[in-house]
Amino acid sequence: MYNYSEFDEAFVRARVAQFSHQVARRIDGSLSEDEFRPLRLMNGLYLQLHAYMLRVAIPYGTLNPNQMRQLAHIAETYDKGYGHFTTRQNIQFNWPKLSDVPAILSALADVGMHAIQTSGNCVRNVTADHFAGAAADEIEDPRPVAELLRQWSTDHPEFQFLPRKFKIAITGAPNDRAVTRAHDIGLRMVRNAAGEPGFEVIVGGGLGRTPMVGMTVREFLPKADLLPYVEAVLSVYNTLGRRDNKYKARIKITLHETGKEEITRQIEARFEELRPLFGGNDQKLLAEIEAAFAPPAFRNAPVDAYDAFHKADPVFRAWADTNLAAHRNDQYAIVTISLKAHGATPGDASADQMRLIADLAEKYGHSQLRISHEQNVILPHVHKGDLPAVHAALVQAGLGTANVGLISDIIACPGMDYCALATARSIPVAQQIATRFDELKLEHDIGPLKIKISGCINACGHHHVGHIGILGLDRAGVENYQITLGGDGSETAVIGEKTGPGFAYDEIVPAIERIIAAYLEHREAPEETFLEAYRRLGLAPFKAALYPAEGKRDAA
Repeated sequence: MYNYSEFDEAFVRARVAQFSHQVARRIDGSLSEDEFRPLRLMNGLYLQLHAYMLRVAIPYGTLNPNQMRQLAHIAETYDKGYGHFTTRQNIQFNWPKLSDVPAILSALADVGMHAIQTSGNCVRNVTADHFAGAAADEIEDPRPVAELLRQWSTDHPEFQFLPRKFKIAITGAPNDRAVTRAHDIGLRMVRNAAGEPGFEVIVGGGLGRTPMVGMTVREFLPKADLLPYVEAVLSVYNTLGRRDNKYKARIKITLHETGKEEITRQIEARFEELRPLFGGNDQKLLAEIEAAFAPPAFRNAPVDAYDAFHKADPVFRAWADTNLAAHRNDQYAIVTISLKAHGATPGDASADQMRLIADLAEKYGHSQLRISHEQNVILPHVHKGDLPAVHAALVQAGLGTANVGLISDIIACPGMDYCALATARSIPVAQQIATRFDELKLEHDIGPLKIKISGCINACGHHHVGHIGILGLDRAGVENYQITLGGDGSETAVIGEKTGPGFAYDEIVPAIERIIAAYLEHREAPEETFLEAYRRLGLAPFKAALYPAEGKRDAA
């Protein structure tokens, strides 16, 4: 993985010193909260319902054990002993004291981390496939390109004050695990007719109050042209994007109002202007970055221990069949550590759990970690012979839940428990759904199913692209939960369809039960997933199950 250069180190330390002075001025009253607000947001510091919240960048979701241990130290020393991993592959600390923030930022800088551009109308943390560099279906590891984009966009003078925040996601595999079509720019690695790798460029995706699936503006872009092309997209957006209405300021609205054909024409024209200006320097830098992402020295050893445990131990087998993914090396596996124990807060990890994960990565995982947008932690390179030991350690720490990709592996935003923007609770709903289906012992029978929950219209929980999406709203002071079905965040991305009237807080879990009962009744075979069944059947049978009273009225 990439390590800070002297320039990076000096840049981050200078920002820490600058912001430390700004914090001191806020504390002594020299700065009002209104004056302090743009300064703190430039450094990832928010003011939430109960306290400040610091959002720390984890570029393209990649961490090393020392960085994870430092996050544990920060959680224990300056917070309440835990951190919250987000759908943007970041970590949030929800309870820091303002006076402690400079010390936190300094501690982050000690391990090559920061909170710069985790807020504001700029290019936010570049996210990537959480299996990057390990996946069996991968064309190339996309993280070197993500790092190139990170270096280029950090403190870029032209793009620090865009019309609105800007999010880029990248995947190196045909199976899209990075939700690229729901980002301002989505980059999907593909091959051309000659077998050369390049990128499909998707523009104008996004969720929130106006959810849209991005449109492809280039079917194939050579890797060497990526940086000038991305700059062209941002340059056009910076010129055309609206600044009169923040609700219409995202590039998805710009694309919709300008039209795909015209905005593509402008992007291509700007690209032709920019392309000669790069002179190959970006490719020299990319080559240096790629060297830092060389694959680890995989060991060649028997996998007999894995085979024996898989055959003999049903608990291990359930975990292995659910939480492991295929690695490019047949002797290895990708381990997803679920942060979704039944009844737990999705995405939360205690300091002790973070340290254990760091130890496992160091001992068994070639010192590499990933954070997924689905709020779990990944050990991307574990030899199959070590999996029984890894599983035993995870179980001991309460991290051995075998539910990745199942109904209790829920994405949920912080909702009204923390967020000043939220209009309803998210975390308790996720906890209750997970607990209920654990009680019913149905989740493995149900199979792959993605539930995503947002506590307001901003859609931080990605509910629009959930197979079952839940949106919490305020209806005359009462929480009301709207359900969408059939959403998909993969390479076949689609926005979910609203089912009808919302449900009260105490009605939402029974409503989800009725949806699942309808699926189990109507699926053609146990192998037919919920999403496949929904696409075959449409909304009607699920709506009938959700609103049985309407069916009775229609019959009458």
